[in-house]
Amino acid sequence: MNNLYEVLRRPLITEKSNYQSGKLNQYVFEVANEATKELVKEAIETIFDVTVERVNVINVPAKRTRRMRSRRVMVRRGGYKKAVVTVAQGQSISIFEGVR
Repeated sequence: MNNLYEVLRRPLITEKSNYQSGKLNQYVFEVANEATKELVKEAIETIFDVTVERVNVINVPAKRTRRMRSRRVMVRRGGYKKAVVTVAQGQSISIFEGVR
């Protein structure tokens, strides 16, 4: 990765991530496969100007589904890496503000 803007791919907005951002000060992002906790922390702090307390990284496996006619197992979606970022108390990331 050449710069910090390639580390973060997109924010993940789900019901669980809305709860985490509202109550727990945690924000969820899809990150590059080569990203480490240190790279994610540095990218969040420089891009959004917040203090990061903790970063948890999860490798989400590919989802498998079955076709009804042939009953074959086929991989429909590829796996990705996501990061759950906990920011300091009283701080927030502006991307998630309009979701509430």
